[in-house]
Formats: sequence, structure tokens, C-alpha cells
Amino acid sequence: MIGVLGIPFDENSSFLKGPALAPQKIRDAFHSNSANYFTESGTDLENNPGWKDFGDLKFDLRTDFFEYIKGNITKLLASNEKLFILGGDHSISYPVVAGLTSLYPRLNILHIDAHSDLYHDFEGNPFSHASPFARIMENGLAYRLVQVGIRTLNTQQKEQAMRFGVEIVQMKEWEDSHEFQFDGPVYLSVDMDALDPAFAPGVSHHESGGFSTRQLLQLLQNLHGQFVGADLVELNPSRDLSGMTNMVAAKLFKEILDLLLRN
Repeated sequence: MIGVLGIPFDENSSFLKGPALAPQKIRDAFHSNSANYFTESGTDLENNPGWKDFGDLKFDLRTDFFEYIKGNITKLLASNEKLFILGGDHSISYPVVAGLTSLYPRLNILHIDAHSDLYHDFEGNPFSHASPFARIMENGLAYRLVQVGIRTLNTQQKEQAMRFGVEIVQMKEWEDSHEFQFDGPVYLSVDMDALDPAFAPGVSHHESGGFSTRQLLQLLQNLHGQFVGADLVELNPSRDLSGMTNMVAAKLFKEILDLLLRN
């Protein structure tokens, strides 16, 4: 069973708030009458017994967000083999991965994003949405980290990538024929700004030169391996145009769910 969980949290966003609104917006778009419940492979997700939506975490900002998320992930894993998390800003990936390693200690991560999110402590915040993969790697939570679509590398992030042995396929190097091979369980983390803002304007950070929607869908559809979890983060509905990016996120939700169901 795949457990879907919303984490409406954006307290670690560095530029704009808004991703906390995303989980429900993704659900609304997924259930919209303007589309259906079928994936492009033909899987019908409506009333599909392979997954269940567990709703959203309820946050009390006086609590430790890391321990709260990690604890809930561990509880959810007790009854679900795989997890699909709807963010939220990207800072949630750190506690989610920390929770997953209780069941999958030798975890690979495929991270699709415009940004490598490897800052040691962006703007003085070690839990910033620009820092989750630094925390993951320094705590030994990933056996291997592969980042795709990156187009914002600076000196510090290059140094961090070298320090942690991160494999980066920059967007300028991307070829649609690229194939991925992983040994062991894989966690997929997809930031909506991996897409060019022409296709997904409803994000906090508009970084031109990214994937088209079709390129990203093709990437997801061609993945194979032991995928045990995923997150879809950084949709910012407050910047969306006529619900366009919400619908793109819902499309990605369907195809990522299909990926988890078939692998």
C-alpha cells in the first residue's frame, strides 16, 4: 500500500510563503472534473486499492517540526510499504527521509530540481528549504544522491556537492535519452521549479531554462527500480495563474503515484 500524506509546511521558505497551501490545491486539481483519474499508462487511480490518502499533518508551530514529521512518517510506515508526500517547502524532505531510513537504511535519492539545496545554512537557517540535502548527506541518510535539472550552482554548492559526492546532471547537460540505474531502494524528490516557469509559474522561485512538462513526464515514465517513496514540493498556489500550475502538479501527482504502483 502507498500512503499519501500532505505536509502543509512552509516556515523554512526563504523568499515567499505559500507552499503550505499546496497539498489541498493538488487534491482539488486531481479531483477536478476538467480531467480524469487515469495515468498515461492506463492506470485508473479512482478507488484504486493500491493507495490511500491520509490527509494532512496538523501543525503546532511550537513543536519541533523535524521530530514531528519524522515521527509521523515512522508511524505511517508501520502500515504502508511506500509513502508519497505532498509539500510544503523542500525542508520537509530531510525529516521524511530520516523517517524512511528506519525501514530503508540503504536509501538512494533521485532529486529533480532547479536548485541543489545543499547550502550549509542558508541565511543562517540550517533547516532552510535550501539546505535539506546538506542535512541528509552529513547525517549519512542517503547512500547515493543524484540531482537532475540543476541550473543554479554557485561556489558553495559546488563545494558541498564535492564534499558529499553528489552526482549532478545540470540542466545544460540534460539529454532526454538519459537513463538512471540504482542499486537498492530509491526515494524520489520532485521540486515544481524543476519545470521551466513557462510551464509552472506557480512557484516561489522562477528559474528559466528548465524542463518542459512533457520532458519531466517522460523522465518519470522511464524510471525503473525499487522506488519506495516520493515527495512533490514547492508548488506555491499564491503565484499560480488560473490554476494552471495546480493542474500541472496534479498531473505529476498521478504519474508519480503510477511510478510507485508499478515499481
